Amino acid sequence: MASLERFRSEFIDFMIDSDVLKFGDFTLKSGRKSPFFMNAGAYVTGDQLHKLGLFYAQAINEIYGLDFDVVFGPAYKGIPLSVITAMGINELYGKEVRYCSNRKEIKDHGDTGILLGSELHDGDRVVIVEDVTTSGKSIDETYPILKAAADVEIVGLMVSLNREEVGRGGEICALDEVQKTYGFPTSAIVSMTDVVNHLESDLEKGKADGKAVLTPAILKAIKDYYERYGAK
Repeated sequence: MASLERFRSEFIDFMIDSDVLKFGDFTLKSGRKSPFFMNAGAYVTGDQLHKLGLFYAQAINEIYGLDFDVVFGPAYKGIPLSVITAMGINELYGKEVRYCSNRKEIKDHGDTGILLGSELHDGDRVVIVEDVTTSGKSIDETYPILKAAADVEIVGLMVSLNREEVGRGGEICALDEVQKTYGFPTSAIVSMTDVVNHLESDLEKGKADGKAVLTPAILKAIKDYYERYGAK
């Protein structure tokens, strides 16, 4: 298995090659003007989804271990994430875990209820997976659903990218706000610091073997952005 540093570098390249992590000029839901944007909805092929599940599986094993029962993905983007992560954990480690997600609306016919996939049982240990946490809103919505379904223990939250910018409280990042509010650990496969360090190294090397996606102008825009919005 690749070293942690190489694993992170490979994931950053994977996000860029999959057109998931982009650089330019973007307006976020918060209204902030950001020089980068991540869209996990751009993972659209079987190969991309397979690789993504393996990345999540490795990161979860590295940070939280494998002593858990369920991978939970908040609707909507978390639904495929929970499925491919459960598959990745089985493929890499031979560990059988269940997947579970929530619906946005309660279904009152057929497969009724608000949950998809596995039922939750008292004592289940759950890892939550998301693409990115910018405000913690999805956790605010889904944490009560999880706790109402059963007396589960949240082992932790894993996201693809820690944007490392201030959350709703204006001081610490959204991931840290979630941890502070709900009391379970939070982590990311990579942080924006990892991304910048990796791509800045490519920029310095000239990236002779291909595309240097981080230009000096974009690098300056990112640093200016974190001067204004960077978390403590």
